[in-house]
Amino acid sequence: MEPPSRHAGTDIIIEDARWRSSVSDTERTIHRALTAVARQGGPDFSRSPAPSILLSTDRIVKRLNARFRNKNKPTNVLTFEPVSPLHGGDIILGYETVRKEADAAHRSMRAHLSHLVVHGALHLAGYDHYLPGEARDMEGVETRTMRQLGFGDPWRQAGRRA
Repeated sequence: MEPPSRHAGTDIIIEDARWRSSVSDTERTIHRALTAVARQGGPDFSRSPAPSILLSTDRIVKRLNARFRNKNKPTNVLTFEPVSPLHGGDIILGYETVRKEADAAHRSMRAHLSHLVVHGALHLAGYDHYLPGEARDMEGVETRTMRQLGFGDPWRQAGRRA
């Protein structure tokens, strides 16, 4: 039996069974990603409220993206800021888009799920990627975190920066 997670407060809701069939030990994968990002300077959810993570479908993500971002299309991950100091925010992923991206990049679903959880956690910590300097900083933390988890640089595809 595994020791209790440092992120035991993280609510993980798996709405679509395909997540479990694509990533064995789905919850453990998420907890490992949250622990690793804290070691690289991201949020330490053992000291602050942990996010809720929803593994859903593109249909749900598209609906939320339209409602809150005025973009009527699915995306891989949505992050919502905490609604109170006692709430850690929300990270929501759409299965179909994540699967397509993982397949296109020749990455495992475990690696891509880990990357997107790290990406979402960094957004909750205030990182962003709209300006070149911000993107470079955020991508650097993501790359170091993914390497710590035993995965490659998530921004490299076929030997080139994505």
